[in-house]
Amino acid sequence: MAPTDPTQVMDTILQQVTTADSLIAVANFLKNMNPKDLREAALASPLSTGQDPLLLLSIPQNTLTVLYILTARLAVNNGQAAPTFETLENFCRTFDPEQARLSPDRVTLLAKGIQRLAVSTNNPRSAILPLHFLVTRYAPDPSYLTTIHPIFTVTCLQATHPSAALPVLNNPITSIDTNLSDLTYNDNLIYHYTGGVALAMLKRWAEAEEFFEICVSAPGAVPAALQLEALKKLKLVQLIAKGKTAPLPKYTNQLLLRHFKATPYHQFVNAYPHNVEALREILSKERNLFQSEKNVGLLRQALDRAPRWALKKLTATYLSLNLADIGKAVRISDEGEVRALLLDMIESGDISAAISADGSVTFSDPPPQFTRAQVDEVLKNVQEQSELLEYLEKEMARSKDFLSKAIKGRDDTVGFIGADEDVFSQIAPHGAGIWGIDD
Repeated sequence: MAPTDPTQVMDTILQQVTTADSLIAVANFLKNMNPKDLREAALASPLSTGQDPLLLLSIPQNTLTVLYILTARLAVNNGQAAPTFETLENFCRTFDPEQARLSPDRVTLLAKGIQRLAVSTNNPRSAILPLHFLVTRYAPDPSYLTTIHPIFTVTCLQATHPSAALPVLNNPITSIDTNLSDLTYNDNLIYHYTGGVALAMLKRWAEAEEFFEICVSAPGAVPAALQLEALKKLKLVQLIAKGKTAPLPKYTNQLLLRHFKATPYHQFVNAYPHNVEALREILSKERNLFQSEKNVGLLRQALDRAPRWALKKLTATYLSLNLADIGKAVRISDEGEVRALLLDMIESGDISAAISADGSVTFSDPPPQFTRAQVDEVLKNVQEQSELLEYLEKEMARSKDFLSKAIKGRDDTVGFIGADEDVFSQIAPHGAGIWGIDD
């Protein structure tokens, strides 16, 4: 009769995994062991001698078994005490990724268990480092999206530590493998939504806009509620960063746009940036809604920057204005405040203008700005094109010399009519694009 005491079952598990002839055998044994509730209770228990099996297992060599034990202890209440964050961090820092990939569902359970333990102890920050090691080491390279990604970004937001997510957010997601991670549609939405929130908290507006847009435009038969929330934040981020919203990708679900137009956020966008009174009224009237959706901070930042963008739009229409006229246009009555705004925009490079002693402001096109890297790249391209031109001239000279000798040696020259054109036709496919004459 098979043992039913969890400690005795744990003895059997340890013997099986340490004597198995392959990692696949270990993975199959642990996955298919029945009954499941007894397996989990055993994995959360000590050996029959009272010894902790983790003390007998090497993490790099026995990653799969340690993974099963840790996830069981994080989930089973009547087993041994939950593992310490030091133990969890040590595992995440030293586990063998190839072994862990044999059990992607347990990796997901581990990430969720770490997050849940941190929240239950009122210390979300304690989960950041182990989850960071887990998310950066598990996938074959940083381009893969895994189930760990949204858990990690949510944890960073729970800990009010958005900058901790940057090492992961800085790697664009270009690969998905459902064999690597038991991903769902929502994992992608949550990761890019929470990533956008973290980047917005850090005022990295361009990157936040990209993350929100990926979430908003993710294909689906019916738009998710989270996509509508992402769309609201996307529009506000665009107002803050650019003073206007941008069209969404054509493949965005049109039903999502119709839902957005029924919200006060759409009214806010339509009034931006010139109608400051209307913007303030919308913010005041819908404050409870905005607070419940945690968008008051973004709305205030957009409102604060409205005069800035209204002023910038003036530069496209006028060459010169006085401070008083600018103040009227941007709804600022204090000329000193208008002057301060102008100086700040000039210093930050938002506009190019000069303020005279009599209070008149002259706008001009901003001077071109080039970095050293851009200059070096242009010089490199010029050098390469010069070398190509020199090579082509030599080839043409050789061809002409050959052609002239051939013509002199033959009475019938009909075969060489258009020979120069033939030479250029052979060169064109290689050189035309470089010279910019292919259109």
